[in-house]
Amino acid sequence: MSRFVILGGGYGGLTLALQLLEQEPPKGTEVVLVDRMPYQGLKTEYYALAAGTVSEAEIRVAFPNDPRIVLKYGEITGVDLERKLVLMDNNDPLSYDWLVIALGCVDKYHGIAGAEAYSHSIQTLSGSRKAYQSLNDLCPYSQVSVVGGGLSGVEIASELRESRPDLNIRIIDRGPSILSSFPNKLQGYVREWFTEHDIDMLSHVSLRQVEPGILHNGDQQITTDLTVWTAGIQPSPIVQNLDVDKDAQGRVVLNAYHQIPTHPDVFVVGDCASLPFSPSAQAAEEQGKQVAEVMHAVWKGETPRLKSIKLKGVLGSLGKKAGFGMMGKKTVIMGKVPRVLKSGVLWMSKHHFG
Repeated sequence: MSRFVILGGGYGGLTLALQLLEQEPPKGTEVVLVDRMPYQGLKTEYYALAAGTVSEAEIRVAFPNDPRIVLKYGEITGVDLERKLVLMDNNDPLSYDWLVIALGCVDKYHGIAGAEAYSHSIQTLSGSRKAYQSLNDLCPYSQVSVVGGGLSGVEIASELRESRPDLNIRIIDRGPSILSSFPNKLQGYVREWFTEHDIDMLSHVSLRQVEPGILHNGDQQITTDLTVWTAGIQPSPIVQNLDVDKDAQGRVVLNAYHQIPTHPDVFVVGDCASLPFSPSAQAAEEQGKQVAEVMHAVWKGETPRLKSIKLKGVLGSLGKKAGFGMMGKKTVIMGKVPRVLKSGVLWMSKHHFG
């Protein structure tokens, strides 16, 4: 019996599992998918759950009910690469012949004192539930501060404006503008939307400490009733603890087949993988497809032939009626069309298309 273990049922892990099952794995191969929850949470939509504009049921995707795949639930505590074991809380270690680490990311707090303790995260379903409870318990005219002006920060600020028009909302970034990695035209469009919808933008803010009700920007104190943290990500702590080569962001350096070079029986997919583009659900899914290609080739005794991963673009929402995006590297789209496209992508994710 050969055991192929996938850690994490997110965009990359679930795509890989489904692709493996499209072509029959070799007889005697056990495919095991391990996750802490009995369903995939669509992480790109956690901002809407936190804002209160969608229910949790709308962003859950069931794992496949297929006799060829074993679903195992529990908290992963570590991976022993030398002994080929997955360590789990309150469970016996799980041995593997092949392993895929697709455990996603956690917030990065940049060493800012109190940031983790006194802000809300939307990196997990559990964290998003807590953010939802706290945000929607706020009294009218309370001040919400979203720290981080990237895609996640922009989406939760705009979605919260739609959900709670009575709140004061600001978005805080250490750079000169929100969405600083996007073209100027797109930045300008989103800044204008924020101005029209009374969302304040504070730029060039370098936080040194977060306390209950106070954000410290140097000697300046910024008062707040609730803080949401969207100021960067880092790989899962399981990956942080692996003694393998990593890039400057702590992501695992891989070979052309998405394997750890010193442990070719281990693949890394998604936010924990060092790739030539930013982490995204789309990148994780494309990697998952390619790992399935590699395994089917290996099982047939063939040499895998992978094409370069080409991403279609990035889409973001401004509430339920407007959006923005980049198609390819240069084409900017703004308004209703990108919002409709994003809804279509969500539908495809929920129904295992893509």
